[in-house]
Amino acid sequence: MVHIRKARKEDCPQLLTLVHELALYEKAPQEVTITLEHFTESGFGSNPIWWALVAEHTVGDNTVIVGFALYYIRFSTWKGQSIYLEDLIVTEPMRGKGIGKLLFDGIIETCKQKNMHRLCWQVLDWNEPAINFYNKYAAQFDGEWLNGSIDISKL
Repeated sequence: MVHIRKARKEDCPQLLTLVHELALYEKAPQEVTITLEHFTESGFGSNPIWWALVAEHTVGDNTVIVGFALYYIRFSTWKGQSIYLEDLIVTEPMRGKGIGKLLFDGIIETCKQKNMHRLCWQVLDWNEPAINFYNKYAAQFDGEWLNGSIDISKL
């Protein structure tokens, strides 16, 4: 049995474990440098900047988080506010069971509740299972834009 709900502060250790699993899948485990403290403060401190939906799986008396969708509000000077889906993660043993769809549908519903008309995300060009998943929603992919970032700590 899988249940989708809003993330709570006490979920953060399990969520960060899933982040590490995603980093392994994306062949970049060394890139996860966030601490549990910073992750928790950013989502549940006095000024939260992210929110998430979690997928809980219950077997008997045991309930564990098997996936989550973490998002934040993004602003475009051309389009206005939208939800940016930072990560959609389902633990490997639970993939292919419809959990990703439940989470993604939950994010779409969140967009509607917040009266936002756009949902944005990124996907690696080699991640065919994810691309195929998003194509079921008639997703549009933009091959023109390059992602940019700067590690300020190295300047």
